Amino acid sequence: MSATPDEIKAMIGRLEEAMNSRELDLLDDVLAEDFVRHCEATPDVEVRNREEFKEFLRQNTAAFPDNVQTFQQVIVEGDLAGIWVQYEGTQTGRFGPLPPSGRKARFDFGGYLRVEDGKLAELWVTWDNMSILGQLGFLPGGNA
Repeated sequence: MSATPDEIKAMIGRLEEAMNSRELDLLDDVLAEDFVRHCEATPDVEVRNREEFKEFLRQNTAAFPDNVQTFQQVIVEGDLAGIWVQYEGTQTGRFGPLPPSGRKARFDFGGYLRVEDGKLAELWVTWDNMSILGQLGFLPGGNA
């Protein structure tokens, strides 16, 4: 039995809630155990299951403790959902090899999710790294 568009939108809403509330155990209800995240913007970061995704989110929160991800658009077709999300947070922790900048970054990212057996099974996501690094002051001409 496949999920309806409304059920998929509700799962994505719970994903947003779990990430922003930092209640990552809520993800157990909406993400498949073998959830996979793909991202061309972070090719060295592998996420091959739900627990690795939770750890990825914990590391993101360590770098940007006040981060908020606002899902502005969710469009569902069949077992796929397109998302457009605004991310905002202040980098007060290490961000990969980069030291804390104390600066805020605000950017949009896009992606889509695949649903399988009533759970979110796969995520493809990307964003503009140059914009983020500039806002954090790690590129010449970056702004605050």
